[in-house]
Amino acid sequence: MPGSFLELSPVMLLGMERRQEDANGEEVKRRWPRHPRCVGLARAELRMALETWGLTSIEDEALLVLSELLTNAVVHGRVSPGREIETRFRLEAGALRIRVDDACKRWPSVGPQSDEGGRGLPLVAALSTSWGVSNRVGVGKSVWAVPAVPAVKGDHSGTHQCVAAAAR
Repeated sequence: MPGSFLELSPVMLLGMERRQEDANGEEVKRRWPRHPRCVGLARAELRMALETWGLTSIEDEALLVLSELLTNAVVHGRVSPGREIETRFRLEAGALRIRVDDACKRWPSVGPQSDEGGRGLPLVAALSTSWGVSNRVGVGKSVWAVPAVPAVKGDHSGTHQCVAAAAR
């Protein structure tokens, strides 16, 4: 069936080998085709990593941050066919760094919010202790964020206030 997941699965699976770069398993690196379905698959991968690392207390924030960064790469990245997007989830000094690399030279910017969009980067900023964009080896850029850790495990009340403020 055209456009179905089954049709895309063999193509998607070619670039999705799980790569552990660290001997301690503190980084997960994956490559994805530039397709909207990769966002859900990457979220599932991050969810597994967070569980392995004992960071389920930041799961909601981390998944939303990843969704926004990866969706931006899929939707706004203007690259030649066949170029992939890379995600990296890395533990750094007890914090999680989420990084999305793409081959598009144009850096993201915070623009006016509308009914169609413009809320992604303000949400990332609200949910993260830091975020940014940097050059990467080769063509393109890296967009990264370090999601904030809730003050009390399971307490997301401050997060909801940040999300509400960013959505305005």
